[in-house]
Amino acid sequence: MLRLIKYTKPYLLLILAAIVLLFIMANADLALPDYLSQIVNVGIQHNGIEDALPQAIRVEQLDRMSLFFSPEEQNLVDEAYRLIEVSDDEALLAQYPALSKEPIYLLEDLSDQTQAALEPVMARGLIILYILEQVQENPEAAPDMLARLPFDPAQMPPGMDIFTVLEMAPPAQVSQINAQIQAQFEGMPPTLIEQLATAAIQREYEALGVNISQIQTNYILRTGGMMILISLVAGITSISVSYLAARTSAGVARDIREDIFTKVESFSSQEFNNFSTASLITRATNDVTQVQQVTFMIIRMAFFAPILGIGGVIRAVDKSPNMWWIIALAVGLLLLLIFIAFSAAMPKFKIIQKLIDRLNLVTRENLSGMMVIRAFNRQSFEEVRFDGANRELADTGLFINRVMAAVMPAMMLIMNGLSILIIWVGADQIAQSTLQVGDMMAFLQYSMQIMFAFMMLSMLFIFLPRAFVSGDRIAEVLESENVILDPPQPQSFPQPFTGKIEFKDVYFRYPDAEEDVLQDITFTVKPGETTAIIGSTGCGKSTVINLIPRFFDVSKGAVLLDDVDVREVTQSDLRDKIGYIPQRGVLFTGTVESNLRFADQDASQDTLLEALEIAQASEFVFANPDGVQAEISQGGTNVSGGQKQRLSIARALVKKPPIFIFDDSFSALDFKTDAALRRALKEKTGESTVLMVTQRVATVKAADQIIVLDNGKIVGKGTHHELMETCQTYQEIATSQLSKEELA
Repeated sequence: MLRLIKYTKPYLLLILAAIVLLFIMANADLALPDYLSQIVNVGIQHNGIEDALPQAIRVEQLDRMSLFFSPEEQNLVDEAYRLIEVSDDEALLAQYPALSKEPIYLLEDLSDQTQAALEPVMARGLIILYILEQVQENPEAAPDMLARLPFDPAQMPPGMDIFTVLEMAPPAQVSQINAQIQAQFEGMPPTLIEQLATAAIQREYEALGVNISQIQTNYILRTGGMMILISLVAGITSISVSYLAARTSAGVARDIREDIFTKVESFSSQEFNNFSTASLITRATNDVTQVQQVTFMIIRMAFFAPILGIGGVIRAVDKSPNMWWIIALAVGLLLLLIFIAFSAAMPKFKIIQKLIDRLNLVTRENLSGMMVIRAFNRQSFEEVRFDGANRELADTGLFINRVMAAVMPAMMLIMNGLSILIIWVGADQIAQSTLQVGDMMAFLQYSMQIMFAFMMLSMLFIFLPRAFVSGDRIAEVLESENVILDPPQPQSFPQPFTGKIEFKDVYFRYPDAEEDVLQDITFTVKPGETTAIIGSTGCGKSTVINLIPRFFDVSKGAVLLDDVDVREVTQSDLRDKIGYIPQRGVLFTGTVESNLRFADQDASQDTLLEALEIAQASEFVFANPDGVQAEISQGGTNVSGGQKQRLSIARALVKKPPIFIFDDSFSALDFKTDAALRRALKEKTGESTVLMVTQRVATVKAADQIIVLDNGKIVGKGTHHELMETCQTYQEIATSQLSKEELA
């Protein structure tokens, strides 16, 4: 997989854009639990009162609170609030109806630094004021949290104001009380201070006639609206990231497939021996699909999960530092589960692609050899063979899917256990006033987001092994070194090109073979002449002609075209001079015309008709009402072997090359058609160089030169009559095929 990383370079901008959008999306997702916490804590519990600074306060109340302020604190409060006398301002009266009867203090616009310094001062004063008022209303139920007062509230005469008593107390005693109260506040949980302060502010707002319900509604609507906006941002970024990831992964897959196809097209026969056709098909399709899917997942999840997980941990710990161990425990269990699943599935992922190769191989052999299978009545055997390959793949896939199926419920169990543990521990902290309900809910959501991030990574880790195997298989094809390459400084054929072919002391050995297949092959094919190569099966006839278009390179010696070594010119220039007709005619899906134009897209209609006429194919082509527009199925399965060979010959004739190579291309033709075709070829291609391989003596009788091969060596060279007198091997072949009268 890492060997294919270069294919992401053209899409770096898309990947960077996706990462930026993922960062925005992760922050949007992480912001939602915090807003939910604010709705619960502030909007519901505190009735929309956001902080411990009242926006307005009665003069009487602020004067009472000043008893518990130090001179520095009093100066800070005096600078923060301005006095508003009794007013008939409609806007202020609508907000603070009590202003019509008494003056109030309004909070000025403060800097963040000043507000941070003022909040604990006002919170302490509001709480003390609130508790003293509660004490005055019910002296016998006085709370035990304040410092000892200089008197017993229960012994005060009815109607006596507790604040008047405090004002009458000696200053030293009041200072002592303030110090004791300050010490007690330092030991109180911040959440408890906040709750008591907002309760005091709510009481003060009620006295001012403020519509607290409206404050609460406005806060919830404002915060809820922000949540909706953030959700829209998260949704839009999610769609955008998916689009960018899909575009990138599809582009990477397209580029890889294109390079695989281009690379395979450049393969010589030696490289094809290293990779089976079924394996190449799997590598160009299924393996590339695996890489595409994982590329999408990496962009969509691999970048998003760490951002979400790290951000979730930071925010969760900020909400409740005491419960960090719960997240650590859940993450540890999840990592253990992922490790176990990964260890079980990894070996199977390494072999599943090979099993797909094998299944493709068996399927392809069955489809291509269907007639042979039926002829030998081997359907049952092939069914068993296919069933074995199919079941082995299915069993491996089932094992992997069972592991995956077991992982998901286990993850859900961990997540549900995490939720229960958070609620259990959080409820105890709420009871102790060290945690608020909204913060516990936010912590729970952050924990789920953290677990979700690890789940995404676990899914990625499960799919990565198979993608790494697929990536390595693809890289094996792309990094395979071609044996046959164009020269660094290619030569050009002389002009005009005549088409002379010369073999000079040629030896050839197949890769990894122990001995030479061809030995000391030397002959010349002159322009305008027909040279035939004949010999027994396996003597090296096809190997000889495969050296001309450089399907293989000679091991020793040289093959020359117009006195230029074929290894010194580009393969394109070389093959442009050759019309090659293989023994097994290959036709492509399309029409007769599209197959003929495979040799020359710009060929005229007359050229096509002439080629069909020479190849003796016009009769069966025009017997079809569609003529040259008749459909040809995949591989030419809707035409006979002889028709396929004649269309292959016609295709080579359309090219009009100076050299024709026929690799046993007349084997499927009857003798009459064979003779007519060779006669037409002689008339129309008299100036071209013709080299043919055949096992039919009747086909080579009229050749200008016949090369007789036996065990990779030339044992005879000459015309038919010369060889009948001088070459025993040729005589044996000829007499086994023709009568004495036919040989005469």
